[in-house]
Amino acid sequence: MPRHKIFSGPRYTRTIGAHSLSTEHQSRSDTQQQAPYGSWPSAINAELLTAGNVRLSEARLFNGNAYWLESRPAEKGRSVLVECALQGATPVKRDLLPAPLSVRSKAHEYGGGVYTVAGGEVFFVLAADQRIYRMPLDGGAPEPITPEGAYHYADLQVDPLRNRLICVQEDESDADREAVARLIAIDLTPAQQDARITTLVEGADFYSNPALSPDGSQLSFLQWQHPNMPWDATELMLADLDEHGSIKTTRRTAGGNDESIFQPQWSPAGQLFYVSDRNNWWNLYHAGSEAPLWQADAEFATPQWVFGMSTYGFLSDDKIFCTFSQAGIWHLALIDLNTGSAETLAHPGCDFESIRCDGKRALFIASGATDFPCVSLFDGEDNTFSVLASSSATPVDPHWFSAAQPVSFQVGEREVHGFYYPPHNPGFKAPEGEKPPLIVFGHGGPTGATSAGLNLKVQYWTSRGFAILDVNYSGSTGYGRAYRDRLKDNWGVIDVEDVCAGAEYLVAQGLADPARLLIKGGSAGGYTVLAALTFHSTFSAGASHYGIGDLTTLARDTHKFESRYLDKLVGPWPQAEPVYRERSPINHIEQLNCPVIFFQGMEDKVVPPNQAEAMVNALQERGLPVAYITFAEEGHGFRSADSIKMALEGELEFYSRVFNFPLPEAGPGIKIHNLEGKP
Repeated sequence: MPRHKIFSGPRYTRTIGAHSLSTEHQSRSDTQQQAPYGSWPSAINAELLTAGNVRLSEARLFNGNAYWLESRPAEKGRSVLVECALQGATPVKRDLLPAPLSVRSKAHEYGGGVYTVAGGEVFFVLAADQRIYRMPLDGGAPEPITPEGAYHYADLQVDPLRNRLICVQEDESDADREAVARLIAIDLTPAQQDARITTLVEGADFYSNPALSPDGSQLSFLQWQHPNMPWDATELMLADLDEHGSIKTTRRTAGGNDESIFQPQWSPAGQLFYVSDRNNWWNLYHAGSEAPLWQADAEFATPQWVFGMSTYGFLSDDKIFCTFSQAGIWHLALIDLNTGSAETLAHPGCDFESIRCDGKRALFIASGATDFPCVSLFDGEDNTFSVLASSSATPVDPHWFSAAQPVSFQVGEREVHGFYYPPHNPGFKAPEGEKPPLIVFGHGGPTGATSAGLNLKVQYWTSRGFAILDVNYSGSTGYGRAYRDRLKDNWGVIDVEDVCAGAEYLVAQGLADPARLLIKGGSAGGYTVLAALTFHSTFSAGASHYGIGDLTTLARDTHKFESRYLDKLVGPWPQAEPVYRERSPINHIEQLNCPVIFFQGMEDKVVPPNQAEAMVNALQERGLPVAYITFAEEGHGFRSADSIKMALEGELEFYSRVFNFPLPEAGPGIKIHNLEGKP
């Protein structure tokens, strides 16, 4: 039996009882000014979240150098591929593509897995036309290697033995049929222009994670079928290749039924590893073994919403560098495959992603409770960490930050988890006896999770005097498959009960004003917002960011990846149409009796604008206060600085005018319909 050092004393987890939760930080200065909650001036403003802030993703190691993507709001959300040379004493960074070129895939709409590096070249998906390009790293213009057309690509991997690129292709060229998924090979030999693309595998509804064995003789990949999502059931397939790279035979080696496989990966020694939830928890396995590397009530995976996700890698033939989650907190660990032992690594972070190794080092993205997300490097020879890049160019005094406090509360027979953030501002305090307004956050997905890592969009609110409850409602990941499966057939029911119960729990602890309970969320979280406001009376106002008001419209109109998602969450479509109608807030608008603000990208293909517009029109007709803010060039989620700024400042102004508290500076002047006596 493996030795479980890693679980002998979790480094970052703690149990918080009801009476240990605090309304504000304990250390206070006598010089603090007094002002109502919600009206405190803050150094954490919209400009801080945009001008000097980027979103980091897809960290990679190739040929001794580090690479990653930066989504830059100040450049209208341009996704920039960055190279960091590590050979010298000081890392040297550079952008590989000039503005306005952007790297992004529309595969599954959420993208990911958009680039790879090999043989002195980088291969990437260009956002503008969705074609794959190749470009020399030492200079030269990008050259397209895929044809024009309605194709999307992801999970790029070079096959050096056969001079070809293997990837996922999503074919939307026929508008009369559903998009076709394939694994393809693209010949990189210049003389083969007329016969460049070869189909390796097709027939399944979805593919991901193509991975070649070190000797090039086998190809592993994941596939799954409607109505499953990748966290429901996937199959790990193993194909034998001939000398030309054609598939001779294919067999399933793991998965199927109700088993989710995540990140199949070959070790340097040629052994296939993967993550499976067959024992309720996403644990690490190697092919041919029914037992995990160690049995643990912990998650070594996260829902595969995008391509290219990675939670582990190989520092050598016999050592794995990985991240795992326990009770919503992420940790780093080393696993020795020879002895079966594992140990946690001391790191201040509590959220880790995008782990990649090159045989001696590990690159990953980390964030802590008071630390901005950063690209970090682990040296496996001396067990040291270093930081290569931060998501923020502007330092912020950590005294501004409100630290996440893990909370658990009962909703009937089930225990639900989340993170509570007390209002906190080093220069201000509230009048004696005033309770803070509470904003309950509902994360997207709904198969997803929130984390305790530093999030400036949380701190924006806490530093102005709002309390925050970020709920990992039933159906969230990080707490085992049984917790995740609670939402099956129950979306719009128990997730809504959970967010309402969380707000009521904090009221009972004296930590929130029962007359100022607010709820906000985006995408699926936006649906939870609208359902909570419609079917319950807990909240006084809400904010829906590209949220869902009509489940039937979503079932009919959304893209392929999620087109059968609701079969598991609500019921099979169209047989369960009455259930969809019953759970759609738009059909019960007479029950919604509080102010709502809507934010919507007009190019959103996941939740089209007609969802928000139907709700807004209905609320206007009923005479309820409602605001509708649209962004012409945004899709599902807001990337540009102007959009992010408006979403934050517009929502704050909405609350201030609805609840009549002052702001330290004027808002953007949003239009609120049906708000008496106010424009």
